[in-house]
Amino acid sequence: MMFMRSCTKIVVVSLALLVLLGVEAATASEFNYGEALDKSLLFFEAQRSGKLPPNQRVKWRGDSGLKDGLAQGLLNFRNQVDLVGGYYDAGDHVKFGLPMAFTVTMLSWGAIEFRKEITDLDQLGQTLWAIRWGTDYFIKAHPQPNVLWGQVGDGNSDHYCWERAEDMTTPRNAYKIDESHPGSDIAGETAAALASAAIAFKPYNSSYSSLLLVHAKQLFSFADRFRGLYDETIEDAKEFYTSSGYSDELLWAAAWLYEATNDDYYLKYVVDNAVYMGGTGWSVKEFSWDNKYAGVQILLTKVLLEGRGGAYTSTLKQYHAKADYLACACLQKNDGYNVHTTPGGLLYVREWNNLQYVTSASFLLAVYSDYLSAANDKLNCPEGEVQPQEILNFAKSQADYILGENPKSMSYIVGYGAKYPVHVHHRDASIASISVLSAVVGCVQGFETWYHRTEGNPNVIYGALVGGPDQNDNFSR
Repeated sequence: MMFMRSCTKIVVVSLALLVLLGVEAATASEFNYGEALDKSLLFFEAQRSGKLPPNQRVKWRGDSGLKDGLAQGLLNFRNQVDLVGGYYDAGDHVKFGLPMAFTVTMLSWGAIEFRKEITDLDQLGQTLWAIRWGTDYFIKAHPQPNVLWGQVGDGNSDHYCWERAEDMTTPRNAYKIDESHPGSDIAGETAAALASAAIAFKPYNSSYSSLLLVHAKQLFSFADRFRGLYDETIEDAKEFYTSSGYSDELLWAAAWLYEATNDDYYLKYVVDNAVYMGGTGWSVKEFSWDNKYAGVQILLTKVLLEGRGGAYTSTLKQYHAKADYLACACLQKNDGYNVHTTPGGLLYVREWNNLQYVTSASFLLAVYSDYLSAANDKLNCPEGEVQPQEILNFAKSQADYILGENPKSMSYIVGYGAKYPVHVHHRDASIASISVLSAVVGCVQGFETWYHRTEGNPNVIYGALVGGPDQNDNFSR
Protein backbone atom coordinates (compact mmCIF):
# COMPACT_ATOMS: atom_id res chain seq x y z
CA MET A 1 0.00 0.00 0.00
CA MET A 2 1.51 3.32 -1.07
CA PHE A 3 1.90 6.18 1.37
CA MET A 4 3.54 9.60 1.18
CA ARG A 5 7.35 9.30 0.72
CA SER A 6 6.89 5.53 0.37
CA CYS A 7 6.43 5.18 4.10
CA THR A 8 4.22 2.59 5.67
CA LYS A 9 1.86 3.27 8.55
CA ILE A 10 1.63 0.82 11.40
CA VAL A 11 -1.86 -0.49 12.01
CA VAL A 12 -3.21 0.02 15.50
CA VAL A 13 -3.55 -3.66 16.35
CA SER A 14 -0.64 -6.03 15.76
CA LEU A 15 -2.70 -9.21 15.70
CA ALA A 16 -0.32 -11.19 13.54
CA LEU A 17 1.02 -13.11 16.53
CA LEU A 18 -2.46 -14.38 17.35
CA VAL A 19 -2.94 -15.75 13.85
CA LEU A 20 0.44 -17.44 14.04
CA LEU A 21 -0.53 -19.15 17.28
CA GLY A 22 -3.69 -20.38 15.66
CA VAL A 23 -1.90 -21.97 12.72
CA GLU A 24 1.02 -23.39 14.69
CA ALA A 25 -0.56 -26.84 14.62
CA ALA A 26 -1.25 -26.74 10.89
CA THR A 27 0.90 -28.30 8.18
CA ALA A 28 4.63 -27.64 8.07
CA SER A 29 5.74 -24.24 6.83
CA GLU A 30 8.99 -22.63 5.74
CA PHE A 31 8.28 -19.83 8.20
CA ASN A 32 9.32 -19.71 11.82
CA TYR A 33 6.11 -18.79 13.61
CA GLY A 34 7.83 -18.82 16.99
CA GLU A 35 10.27 -16.13 15.88
CA ALA A 36 7.44 -14.06 14.43
CA LEU A 37 5.53 -14.35 17.71
CA ASP A 38 8.55 -13.24 19.75
CA LYS A 39 9.06 -10.22 17.54
CA SER A 40 5.37 -9.34 17.61
CA LEU A 41 5.51 -9.25 21.40
CA LEU A 42 8.51 -6.92 21.15
CA PHE A 43 6.26 -4.50 19.26
CA PHE A 44 4.09 -4.11 22.34
CA GLU A 45 7.15 -3.26 24.40
CA ALA A 46 8.05 -0.55 21.88
CA GLN A 47 4.56 0.93 22.28
CA ARG A 48 4.71 1.19 26.07
CA SER A 49 3.99 4.49 27.74
CA GLY A 50 5.06 5.21 31.32
CA LYS A 51 7.91 4.03 33.53
CA LEU A 52 9.60 1.15 31.73
CA PRO A 53 10.50 -1.96 33.76
CA PRO A 54 14.07 -3.19 34.30
CA ASN A 55 13.45 -6.17 32.01
CA GLN A 56 12.42 -3.96 29.08
CA ARG A 57 13.88 -5.62 25.97
CA VAL A 58 13.44 -2.72 23.53
CA LYS A 59 16.39 -0.67 24.70
CA TRP A 60 15.98 2.28 22.33
CA ARG A 61 12.85 3.34 24.21
CA GLY A 62 12.87 5.28 27.49
CA ASP A 63 10.40 6.45 30.13
CA SER A 64 7.67 8.77 28.86
CA GLY A 65 4.27 10.19 29.74
CA LEU A 66 5.15 10.15 33.44
CA LYS A 67 2.76 13.02 34.22
CA ASP A 68 -0.25 11.70 32.33
CA GLY A 69 -3.37 12.57 34.30
CA LEU A 70 -1.63 15.20 36.42
CA ALA A 71 -3.07 18.15 34.50
CA GLN A 72 -6.62 17.04 35.28
CA GLY A 73 -5.92 17.16 39.01
CA LEU A 74 -4.41 20.64 38.75
CA LEU A 75 -7.54 21.90 37.01
CA ASN A 76 -9.97 20.18 39.36
CA PHE A 77 -8.96 18.19 42.43
CA ARG A 78 -11.95 15.91 41.95
CA ASN A 79 -10.45 14.87 38.61
CA GLN A 80 -7.11 13.86 40.12
CA VAL A 81 -6.11 10.63 38.43
CA ASP A 82 -2.97 8.64 37.63
CA LEU A 83 -2.99 7.77 33.93
CA VAL A 84 0.65 6.76 33.58
CA GLY A 85 1.09 3.61 31.52
CA GLY A 86 -0.85 1.93 28.74
CA TYR A 87 0.07 1.85 25.07
CA TYR A 88 0.64 4.54 22.48
CA ASP A 89 -1.43 4.30 19.34
CA ALA A 90 0.24 3.14 16.13
CA GLY A 91 3.16 5.50 15.30
CA ASP A 92 1.83 8.33 17.43
CA HIS A 93 1.76 9.29 21.12
CA VAL A 94 -1.96 9.49 21.87
CA LYS A 95 -3.48 6.82 24.09
CA PHE A 96 -6.82 6.07 22.44
CA GLY A 97 -8.83 3.86 24.78
CA LEU A 98 -11.13 2.08 22.31
CA PRO A 99 -8.52 0.48 20.01
CA MET A 100 -6.21 -0.12 22.98
CA ALA A 101 -8.93 -2.08 24.77
CA PHE A 102 -9.69 -4.12 21.64
CA THR A 103 -6.00 -4.97 21.37
CA VAL A 104 -5.96 -6.26 24.95
CA THR A 105 -9.14 -8.27 24.38
CA MET A 106 -7.59 -9.98 21.37
CA LEU A 107 -4.29 -10.63 23.15
CA SER A 108 -6.25 -12.22 25.97
CA TRP A 109 -8.34 -14.33 23.60
CA GLY A 110 -5.14 -15.58 22.01
CA ALA A 111 -3.68 -16.42 25.42
CA ILE A 112 -6.85 -18.32 26.36
CA GLU A 113 -7.27 -20.34 23.17
CA PHE A 114 -3.60 -21.01 22.42
CA ARG A 115 -2.15 -21.33 25.90
CA LYS A 116 -0.40 -24.60 25.06
CA GLU A 117 1.24 -23.21 21.93
CA ILE A 118 2.37 -20.09 23.79
CA THR A 119 3.77 -22.17 26.63
CA ASP A 120 5.58 -24.52 24.26
CA LEU A 121 7.23 -21.49 22.67
CA ASP A 122 8.22 -20.19 26.13
CA GLN A 123 6.28 -16.99 25.50
CA LEU A 124 3.55 -17.21 28.12
CA GLY A 125 5.24 -14.76 30.51
CA GLN A 126 5.79 -12.17 27.78
CA THR A 127 2.21 -12.57 26.55
CA LEU A 128 0.73 -12.07 30.02
CA TRP A 129 2.97 -9.04 30.56
CA ALA A 130 1.72 -7.52 27.29
CA ILE A 131 -1.85 -8.00 28.50
CA ARG A 132 -1.14 -6.68 31.97
CA TRP A 133 0.54 -3.52 30.71
CA GLY A 134 -2.86 -2.67 29.29
CA THR A 135 -5.10 -3.95 32.09
CA ASP A 136 -3.11 -2.19 34.83
CA TYR A 137 -3.72 1.03 32.92
CA PHE A 138 -7.44 0.34 32.52
CA ILE A 139 -7.79 -0.25 36.26
CA LYS A 140 -6.24 3.17 36.93
CA ALA A 141 -8.42 4.73 34.24
CA HIS A 142 -11.52 3.39 36.02
CA PRO A 143 -11.35 5.13 39.43
CA GLN A 144 -15.12 5.04 40.04
CA PRO A 145 -17.84 2.59 38.88
CA ASN A 146 -19.32 5.06 36.41
CA VAL A 147 -16.18 6.91 35.32
CA LEU A 148 -13.68 5.83 32.66
CA TRP A 149 -10.82 7.92 31.32
CA GLY A 150 -10.83 7.07 27.63
CA GLN A 151 -8.03 9.11 26.08
CA VAL A 152 -4.78 10.88 26.90
CA GLY A 153 -3.29 13.32 24.41
CA ASP A 154 -4.66 15.37 21.54
CA GLY A 155 -4.76 13.75 18.12
CA ASN A 156 -4.38 16.89 16.03
CA SER A 157 -1.55 18.51 17.98
CA ASP A 158 0.21 15.15 18.08
CA HIS A 159 0.08 14.91 14.30
CA TYR A 160 1.67 18.35 13.95
CA CYS A 161 4.71 17.14 15.88
CA TRP A 162 7.37 14.62 14.90
CA GLU A 163 9.25 13.86 18.12
CA ARG A 164 10.17 10.98 20.40
CA ALA A 165 7.88 9.99 23.25
CA GLU A 166 10.67 10.88 25.66
CA ASP A 167 10.71 14.46 24.29
CA MET A 168 6.95 15.03 24.15
CA THR A 169 5.86 18.68 24.21
CA THR A 170 2.31 18.17 22.94
CA PRO A 171 -0.69 18.58 25.30
CA ARG A 172 -1.45 15.58 27.51
CA ASN A 173 -5.06 16.44 28.18
CA ALA A 174 -7.15 13.52 29.41
CA TYR A 175 -10.77 12.84 28.53
CA LYS A 176 -13.34 10.82 30.43
CA ILE A 177 -16.85 9.43 30.15
CA ASP A 178 -19.31 9.42 33.05
CA GLU A 179 -23.04 9.23 33.75
CA SER A 180 -23.74 12.62 32.15
CA HIS A 181 -21.33 12.08 29.28
CA PRO A 182 -21.59 8.36 28.38
CA GLY A 183 -19.60 6.13 26.08
CA SER A 184 -21.10 2.65 25.94
CA ASP A 185 -18.76 1.51 23.18
CA ILE A 186 -15.50 2.28 24.97
CA ALA A 187 -16.84 1.16 28.37
CA GLY A 188 -18.15 -2.06 26.81
CA GLU A 189 -14.88 -2.82 25.02
CA THR A 190 -12.88 -2.13 28.17
CA ALA A 191 -15.19 -4.48 30.08
CA ALA A 192 -14.55 -7.14 27.42
CA ALA A 193 -10.78 -6.58 27.72
CA LEU A 194 -10.83 -6.97 31.50
CA ALA A 195 -13.16 -9.98 31.45
CA SER A 196 -11.10 -11.84 28.86
CA ALA A 197 -7.89 -10.95 30.70
CA ALA A 198 -9.44 -12.30 33.89
CA ILE A 199 -9.77 -15.69 32.19
CA ALA A 200 -6.19 -15.53 30.89
CA PHE A 201 -4.78 -14.73 34.34
CA LYS A 202 -6.99 -17.02 36.43
CA PRO A 203 -4.67 -20.09 36.38
CA TYR A 204 -1.66 -18.00 37.40
CA ASN A 205 -2.90 -15.10 39.54
CA SER A 206 -6.41 -15.66 40.87
CA SER A 207 -6.48 -12.49 43.00
CA TYR A 208 -5.57 -10.30 40.02
CA SER A 209 -8.13 -12.17 37.92
CA SER A 210 -10.81 -11.40 40.53
CA LEU A 211 -9.84 -7.72 40.55
CA LEU A 212 -10.17 -7.56 36.77
CA LEU A 213 -13.63 -9.08 36.98
CA VAL A 214 -14.78 -6.50 39.52
CA HIS A 215 -13.87 -3.71 37.12
CA ALA A 216 -15.30 -5.57 34.11
CA LYS A 217 -18.69 -6.03 35.77
CA GLN A 218 -18.85 -2.40 36.85
CA LEU A 219 -17.91 -1.16 33.40
CA PHE A 220 -20.50 -3.35 31.70
CA SER A 221 -23.21 -2.11 34.03
CA PHE A 222 -22.09 1.48 33.39
CA ALA A 223 -22.06 0.94 29.61
CA ASP A 224 -25.50 -0.65 29.59
CA ARG A 225 -27.24 1.75 31.97
CA PHE A 226 -25.87 5.03 30.60
CA ARG A 227 -25.91 4.65 26.84
CA GLY A 228 -24.24 6.80 24.25
CA LEU A 229 -21.38 7.00 21.74
CA TYR A 230 -18.01 7.75 23.27
CA ASP A 231 -16.91 10.03 20.44
CA GLU A 232 -19.82 12.36 21.16
CA THR A 233 -18.25 12.86 24.59
CA ILE A 234 -14.57 12.58 23.63
CA GLU A 235 -14.89 14.60 20.46
CA ASP A 236 -11.16 14.54 19.73
CA ALA A 237 -11.44 10.82 19.04
CA LYS A 238 -14.07 11.26 16.33
CA GLU A 239 -11.55 12.24 13.68
CA PHE A 240 -9.37 9.22 14.37
CA TYR A 241 -11.54 6.42 15.77
CA THR A 242 -15.15 7.17 14.95
CA SER A 243 -17.57 4.70 16.46
CA SER A 244 -20.29 3.22 14.27
CA GLY A 245 -22.37 2.19 17.29
CA TYR A 246 -22.25 0.59 20.71
CA SER A 247 -24.64 -2.36 20.48
CA ASP A 248 -21.90 -4.72 19.33
CA GLU A 249 -19.67 -3.74 22.26
CA LEU A 250 -22.49 -4.38 24.74
CA LEU A 251 -23.03 -7.87 23.31
CA TRP A 252 -19.27 -8.44 23.13
CA ALA A 253 -18.77 -7.48 26.77
CA ALA A 254 -21.69 -9.62 27.92
CA ALA A 255 -20.37 -12.62 25.97
CA TRP A 256 -16.94 -12.30 27.58
CA LEU A 257 -18.44 -11.84 31.03
CA TYR A 258 -20.42 -15.04 30.53
CA GLU A 259 -17.22 -16.86 29.60
CA ALA A 260 -15.47 -15.41 32.66
CA THR A 261 -18.25 -15.95 35.21
CA ASN A 262 -20.63 -18.59 33.81
CA ASP A 263 -23.35 -16.33 35.17
CA ASP A 264 -26.60 -16.96 33.31
CA TYR A 265 -27.43 -13.24 33.51
CA TYR A 266 -24.92 -12.43 30.78
CA LEU A 267 -26.00 -15.27 28.48
CA LYS A 268 -29.60 -14.18 28.86
CA TYR A 269 -28.53 -10.64 27.99
CA VAL A 270 -27.05 -11.61 24.60
CA VAL A 271 -30.12 -13.73 23.86
CA ASP A 272 -32.73 -11.17 24.93
CA ASN A 273 -30.94 -8.45 22.94
CA ALA A 274 -29.96 -10.59 19.97
CA VAL A 275 -32.40 -8.96 17.55
CA TYR A 276 -32.58 -5.46 19.02
CA MET A 277 -28.80 -5.04 19.14
CA GLY A 278 -28.13 -6.75 15.80
CA GLY A 279 -26.31 -9.84 17.05
CA THR A 280 -28.44 -12.21 14.99
CA GLY A 281 -29.35 -9.63 12.37
CA TRP A 282 -26.04 -8.40 11.04
CA SER A 283 -24.18 -10.55 8.53
CA VAL A 284 -20.69 -9.09 8.48
CA LYS A 285 -17.52 -9.63 6.48
CA GLU A 286 -15.08 -7.86 8.76
CA PHE A 287 -13.99 -7.84 12.39
CA SER A 288 -12.20 -4.84 13.86
CA TRP A 289 -11.75 -2.38 16.72
CA ASP A 290 -15.04 -0.79 15.61
CA ASN A 291 -17.15 -3.80 14.58
CA LYS A 292 -17.30 -6.72 17.04
CA TYR A 293 -20.31 -8.60 15.67
CA ALA A 294 -18.30 -11.42 14.08
CA GLY A 295 -16.41 -11.96 17.33
CA VAL A 296 -19.66 -12.08 19.29
CA GLN A 297 -21.15 -14.57 16.85
CA ILE A 298 -18.18 -16.94 16.97
CA LEU A 299 -17.77 -16.68 20.75
CA LEU A 300 -21.44 -17.54 21.27
CA THR A 301 -21.22 -20.36 18.73
CA LYS A 302 -18.60 -21.85 21.02
CA VAL A 303 -21.17 -21.85 23.83
CA LEU A 304 -23.59 -23.68 21.54
CA LEU A 305 -21.06 -26.24 20.29
CA GLU A 306 -20.02 -27.04 23.85
CA GLY A 307 -23.61 -27.89 24.73
CA ARG A 308 -24.06 -24.98 27.11
CA GLY A 309 -26.98 -23.35 25.31
CA GLY A 310 -29.81 -24.85 27.35
CA ALA A 311 -33.01 -22.87 26.96
CA TYR A 312 -31.19 -20.39 24.73
CA THR A 313 -30.17 -22.93 22.07
CA SER A 314 -32.57 -21.64 19.44
CA THR A 315 -31.15 -18.10 19.54
CA LEU A 316 -27.57 -19.34 19.74
CA LYS A 317 -28.17 -21.26 16.51
CA GLN A 318 -28.99 -17.94 14.89
CA TYR A 319 -25.66 -16.56 16.11
CA HIS A 320 -24.06 -19.71 14.68
CA ALA A 321 -25.55 -19.03 11.25
CA LYS A 322 -24.04 -15.54 11.24
CA ALA A 323 -20.65 -16.93 12.29
CA ASP A 324 -20.82 -19.29 9.33
CA TYR A 325 -21.51 -16.32 7.04
CA LEU A 326 -18.20 -14.65 7.88
CA ALA A 327 -16.19 -17.85 7.55
CA CYS A 328 -17.82 -18.77 4.23
CA ALA A 329 -17.26 -15.25 2.89
CA CYS A 330 -13.55 -15.44 3.72
CA LEU A 331 -13.19 -18.89 2.15
CA GLN A 332 -14.93 -17.68 -1.04
CA LYS A 333 -17.80 -20.14 -0.59
CA ASN A 334 -20.62 -17.71 0.19
CA ASP A 335 -22.56 -17.79 -3.09
CA GLY A 336 -20.86 -14.67 -4.41
CA TYR A 337 -21.11 -12.63 -1.20
CA ASN A 338 -17.43 -13.04 -0.44
CA VAL A 339 -14.60 -10.97 0.94
CA HIS A 340 -12.54 -9.63 -1.94
CA THR A 341 -9.08 -11.15 -2.40
CA THR A 342 -5.99 -9.87 -4.18
CA PRO A 343 -4.50 -11.80 -7.11
CA GLY A 344 -1.94 -13.15 -4.63
CA GLY A 345 -4.67 -14.55 -2.37
CA LEU A 346 -4.77 -11.97 0.43
CA LEU A 347 -8.12 -10.96 1.90
CA TYR A 348 -8.77 -7.36 0.93
CA VAL A 349 -11.30 -5.65 3.20
CA ARG A 350 -10.39 -1.96 3.19
CA GLU A 351 -8.01 0.32 1.34
CA TRP A 352 -6.29 1.70 4.42
CA ASN A 353 -4.40 -0.52 6.85
CA ASN A 354 -5.91 -3.65 5.36
CA LEU A 355 -3.69 -6.12 7.22
CA GLN A 356 -5.36 -5.37 10.54
CA TYR A 357 -8.60 -6.71 9.04
CA VAL A 358 -6.81 -9.68 7.53
CA THR A 359 -5.20 -10.72 10.79
CA SER A 360 -8.33 -10.24 12.88
CA ALA A 361 -10.43 -12.26 10.42
CA SER A 362 -7.75 -14.95 10.22
CA PHE A 363 -7.65 -15.18 13.99
CA LEU A 364 -11.41 -15.73 14.08
CA LEU A 365 -11.07 -18.45 11.44
CA ALA A 366 -8.35 -20.16 13.45
CA VAL A 367 -10.38 -20.26 16.66
CA TYR A 368 -13.55 -21.19 14.79
CA SER A 369 -11.70 -24.11 13.23
CA ASP A 370 -10.72 -25.26 16.72
CA TYR A 371 -14.28 -24.91 18.04
CA LEU A 372 -15.74 -26.90 15.15
CA SER A 373 -13.06 -29.56 15.39
CA ALA A 374 -13.57 -30.02 19.14
CA ALA A 375 -17.30 -30.49 18.52
CA ASN A 376 -16.70 -32.85 15.58
CA ASP A 377 -18.65 -30.40 13.46
CA LYS A 378 -18.05 -28.68 10.13
CA LEU A 379 -18.73 -25.37 8.41
CA ASN A 380 -21.87 -25.27 6.27
CA CYS A 381 -21.54 -22.87 3.34
CA PRO A 382 -23.88 -22.16 0.42
CA GLU A 383 -21.27 -23.78 -1.83
CA GLY A 384 -20.76 -26.90 0.27
CA GLU A 385 -19.43 -28.24 3.54
CA VAL A 386 -15.98 -27.27 4.76
CA GLN A 387 -13.91 -29.30 7.21
CA PRO A 388 -12.20 -27.49 10.12
CA GLN A 389 -8.74 -28.26 8.72
CA GLU A 390 -9.57 -26.42 5.49
CA ILE A 391 -10.54 -23.34 7.53
CA LEU A 392 -7.27 -23.52 9.43
CA ASN A 393 -5.31 -23.97 6.20
CA PHE A 394 -6.85 -20.78 4.85
CA ALA A 395 -5.90 -18.87 8.01
CA LYS A 396 -2.38 -20.26 7.59
CA SER A 397 -2.27 -19.00 3.99
CA GLN A 398 -2.99 -15.49 5.22
CA ALA A 399 -0.28 -15.70 7.86
CA ASP A 400 2.22 -17.03 5.34
CA TYR A 401 1.35 -14.23 2.92
CA ILE A 402 2.14 -11.71 5.64
CA LEU A 403 5.44 -13.44 6.44
CA GLY A 404 6.68 -13.51 2.86
CA GLU A 405 4.72 -15.90 0.64
CA ASN A 406 3.42 -13.13 -1.59
CA PRO A 407 4.14 -11.58 -5.01
CA LYS A 408 6.66 -9.17 -3.47
CA SER A 409 8.43 -11.97 -1.54
CA MET A 410 8.66 -9.74 1.50
CA SER A 411 7.54 -9.82 5.08
CA TYR A 412 4.99 -7.28 6.27
CA ILE A 413 6.12 -7.75 9.87
CA VAL A 414 9.01 -5.40 10.54
CA GLY A 415 12.23 -7.18 11.47
CA TYR A 416 11.09 -10.61 10.30
CA GLY A 417 12.79 -12.22 7.32
CA ALA A 418 15.41 -10.87 4.95
CA LYS A 419 13.16 -8.27 3.32
CA TYR A 420 10.72 -6.13 5.26
CA PRO A 421 9.54 -2.46 5.40
CA VAL A 422 12.31 -0.08 6.49
CA HIS A 423 10.53 3.29 6.26
CA VAL A 424 7.91 2.84 8.95
CA HIS A 425 5.60 5.72 9.85
CA HIS A 426 6.53 5.67 13.54
CA ARG A 427 7.97 8.60 15.48
CA ASP A 428 10.13 6.66 17.91
CA ALA A 429 11.47 4.22 15.31
CA SER A 430 12.34 7.00 12.85
CA ILE A 431 14.39 9.20 15.24
CA ALA A 432 17.67 8.16 16.85
CA SER A 433 17.22 6.71 20.33
CA ILE A 434 17.54 9.01 23.31
CA SER A 435 20.35 6.73 24.48
CA VAL A 436 22.29 7.65 21.31
CA LEU A 437 21.12 11.24 20.80
CA SER A 438 20.49 12.76 24.21
CA ALA A 439 19.64 16.23 22.92
CA VAL A 440 15.95 17.05 22.66
CA VAL A 441 14.48 16.65 19.17
CA GLY A 442 11.75 19.25 18.76
CA CYS A 443 8.57 19.10 16.68
CA VAL A 444 9.90 20.92 13.63
CA GLN A 445 13.37 19.42 13.85
CA GLY A 446 11.82 15.98 13.85
CA PHE A 447 10.15 16.63 10.52
CA GLU A 448 13.13 18.40 8.95
CA THR A 449 15.89 16.06 10.09
CA TRP A 450 14.22 12.68 10.57
CA TYR A 451 10.85 12.38 8.85
CA HIS A 452 12.25 13.16 5.41
CA ARG A 453 15.32 10.93 5.67
CA THR A 454 15.90 8.67 2.68
CA GLU A 455 17.67 6.09 4.85
CA GLY A 456 15.75 3.43 6.72
CA ASN A 457 14.58 3.94 10.29
CA PRO A 458 17.48 4.07 12.79
CA ASN A 459 15.50 1.85 15.18
CA VAL A 460 13.96 -1.39 13.99
CA ILE A 461 10.48 -1.68 15.50
CA TYR A 462 10.40 -5.46 15.56
CA GLY A 463 7.00 -7.06 15.21
CA ALA A 464 5.12 -4.06 13.85
CA LEU A 465 2.49 -5.06 11.31
CA VAL A 466 2.29 -2.47 8.55
CA GLY A 467 -0.75 -1.46 6.52
CA GLY A 468 0.10 -3.88 3.74
CA PRO A 469 -0.19 -4.06 -0.05
CA ASP A 470 -2.94 -2.65 -2.23
CA GLN A 471 -5.66 -4.66 -3.95
CA ASN A 472 -3.19 -5.72 -6.65
CA ASP A 473 -0.48 -6.83 -4.19
CA ASN A 474 1.62 -3.71 -4.85
CA PHE A 475 3.69 -2.24 -2.05
CA SER A 476 6.59 0.19 -1.66
CA ARG A 477 9.08 -0.20 1.19
